[in-house]
Amino acid sequence: MAKKPAETIEVNCPCCSAMLTVDRALGVVLAHVAPVRPPSIDLDDTARLLREHEDAVEAKFRASVESERTKEDVLARKFAEGLKKAKDAPIEKPVRDFDLD
Repeated sequence: MAKKPAETIEVNCPCCSAMLTVDRALGVVLAHVAPVRPPSIDLDDTARLLREHEDAVEAKFRASVESERTKEDVLARKFAEGLKKAKDAPIEKPVRDFDLD
């Protein structure tokens, strides 16, 4: 009795050495297993990344503190501008839905 060919084949990827499971009939990749690579540990890069992260957090905190300091002045100016526009605008009777009929 002839052996039935497998419906899937396993292939090593030539560029990344991953194990691919391919369906023969459909011609699509069913599974992808990435190769195990040892982590590259460079303490200088890690320390630099941590310092950059801490600096970025500190800069964001300073920016939020500064925005909170000026928040009251900004709101006061916006209110004064809105009040000025309200005083200059003519007084109009609001349109009610009942009036539109």
